[in-house]
Amino acid sequence: MSALKLRQQLIAGGMSYTPQLRSLEEGVDVLVATPGRLSDLIERRSADLSKVAVTILDEADHMAEMGFVEAISEILDLTPDNGQRLLFSATLDHGVDKVAKKYLTDPITHSTNDAQASVSTMDHHVFLVHPHDKKSVTAAIANREGRTVVFVRTKLGADRVALQLRESGVFAAALHGGLNQAQRTRVLEGFKSSEIPVLVATDVAARGIHVDDVSLVLQADPPADHKDYLHRSGRTARAGSDGVVVTLALPHQKRQVQRMLDSAGVDASPMNVNPEDEAVISTAGGRTPTAEPIPQSRLDDVLRPPRRGRPGGRPGGGGYRGRNGGGDRGGRSGGGYRGRENSGGRGGDRGGRPPRGADRSR
Repeated sequence: MSALKLRQQLIAGGMSYTPQLRSLEEGVDVLVATPGRLSDLIERRSADLSKVAVTILDEADHMAEMGFVEAISEILDLTPDNGQRLLFSATLDHGVDKVAKKYLTDPITHSTNDAQASVSTMDHHVFLVHPHDKKSVTAAIANREGRTVVFVRTKLGADRVALQLRESGVFAAALHGGLNQAQRTRVLEGFKSSEIPVLVATDVAARGIHVDDVSLVLQADPPADHKDYLHRSGRTARAGSDGVVVTLALPHQKRQVQRMLDSAGVDASPMNVNPEDEAVISTAGGRTPTAEPIPQSRLDDVLRPPRRGRPGGRPGGGGYRGRNGGGDRGGRSGGGYRGRENSGGRGGDRGGRPPRGADRSR
């Protein structure tokens, strides 16, 4: 953007209002926004979309699935009818087809192949594990060279699995919607730089993962359907590289997983695995962990924000305190990640506080 001399601004929750309000007041050429924060700024009369020439709706199916159809419609209603509108979506489920019908004029559809696996450089494995063995098998598979993404269903599950991996000697960090924007950025930076080799993520957080050289996707929790399976597995074997996808399933999930594999066009037969099956686990590049537990301080060092001095005040930044609470406060905006013991408390992604003088009527 800078090479084209275009002014741009990111509008998202969990970030300070001040630079967003300042950029909108000065005017921007390109605005990248999440529906929630943009709607907030529109209500504050800080954002005016009446002169928007091009509107791009990305991840439309996922936003619709999360209940943002109404917010999307309200935003699109504020853009000019004669502007160009582009819609990117993996599917037309969850009301996306209605949005397309209402807001697109004579649309031309461009699509990829049917929702089935077709990457020849990707190997698929399904391991049936006993509930008591799941923790050990997960650690053994994640204990490998290269970058690994572990998928789980919930935010609490991401925190729990990441902690269990560190206790097993595998350096891992969680990425989910409970972290504020600054925390998510630092986690991803650590993963991209390979300081953090294992990323434990929810499906929501994984939508923003575009990292090369991810050699293994481990689905600690099976996905909800074959579309999610393909989306998750697409994090590996990118740009012609090799990749491995391993799905862990409990015995009672065998039939469900087999139906999902058939729908996804994946030829992989579920097989029983326990922590002692080193030959089987090695097919995914894993090995039984032998290292000492990873101390919380090591994760803190990677995720701690840079300390910047303030005139007449204490340095900024708080630190990622993980399971014992505290959180990365990064000044007055955001709540902070409180980890598994305090995940039901006041931590999390609260968004930034508006500057003094802003409309607080909401």
